[in-house]
Amino acid sequence: MNYQLIPKELRPVAEKVEAQQRISEGDALTLYGTNDLNALGMIANVVRERKNGNYATYIHNRYINYSNICILSCQFCAFAAKKRDSHAFEYAIDEIVQAVTDALPLGVTEVHMVGGLHPTLKKDWYLDLLKRLRALDPQLHIKAFTAIEARHLAQRVFKMPIRDTLEILRDAGLGSITGGGAEIFDPIVRDQICRGKETAAEWLDVHRTWHSMGGRSTCTMLYGHIETLAHRADHLRQLRQLQDETGGFTGFVPFAFEPAQSHGILAHIKRASAFEQLRNLAVSRIYLDNIDHLTAYWVSLGLPLAQVSLSYGVDDLHGTILEEKIFHMAGATTPQQQTIAALEHAIREAGREPAQRDSHYRHISPRCSATAPVSAPAELACA
Repeated sequence: MNYQLIPKELRPVAEKVEAQQRISEGDALTLYGTNDLNALGMIANVVRERKNGNYATYIHNRYINYSNICILSCQFCAFAAKKRDSHAFEYAIDEIVQAVTDALPLGVTEVHMVGGLHPTLKKDWYLDLLKRLRALDPQLHIKAFTAIEARHLAQRVFKMPIRDTLEILRDAGLGSITGGGAEIFDPIVRDQICRGKETAAEWLDVHRTWHSMGGRSTCTMLYGHIETLAHRADHLRQLRQLQDETGGFTGFVPFAFEPAQSHGILAHIKRASAFEQLRNLAVSRIYLDNIDHLTAYWVSLGLPLAQVSLSYGVDDLHGTILEEKIFHMAGATTPQQQTIAALEHAIREAGREPAQRDSHYRHISPRCSATAPVSAPAELACA
């Protein structure tokens, strides 16, 4: 590392990183406080290269939202709906299975499936869905349900303890759970932006339980709303602490709040700048020393900025994706999908070597043409 390019206030942190020493929460705040983005990128890339060499990965996946009907009314969410709302939707199992069936010949290796906390879907509906998806292809990885969905299923649908519920879902075909619902862990922030949602401790406990069963998951952060930099650092601390305990997180996926369709206390917030998004990615890479992979969610950043982020600690560009709805209903203007060719081109232009990965970030051989996008009925929503 060229310390002449590192400002004096960041050199103690840079020295810790180069010596492979853990940085503190205070160090993270120091990093968040700098405006020297190039220095941050330089430090973050020391961690990236140490963990992942010059590779940057992507996954060939199919997103499915089975329904946006939800019992909650989170301030930041433009996706959720009540049954009476005009934008409410709910797809039949046959429709979902057909969408995945159509995607399989194109080589997708993962179906990523989340929805709202539906008030009336029954236990058998969820189990039948998983079993029918599993029957399509035993090699297809089913990544589904946020921690809050898992708690909803346990408490209101299956009426069983979390562990028992997760075991039943796993036996039906669930391969891993998603990282959504973490938002920001601070309780005061959560009370203002997602009152009624699970607490940080409850979110962490679902992942802890899943990891104790041998399962793996990703973790997330929703930033750029009313949280402070200290709240972000605390969020990262709690993720790192659980990873120390379980080792079950495969990757970290932060994304910026989309304010276009927000309401209430979030109505006048401006979207996080490109500078802020790159800074958050770099700080996350430096602080989360025990999570091997950092994903730039191009649906949120846009592919050009995601490409730039490969120089700020990022080693993964997420997936091909089709018709993402959660961020687009909130106002995102990015495309609905990317081809493998587009992702690989962006990676090569950034000076990295592309590699297709599986759901656990392991490099795999492609199962289809690199020019083929994921395709499915246009009316079926995915996110």
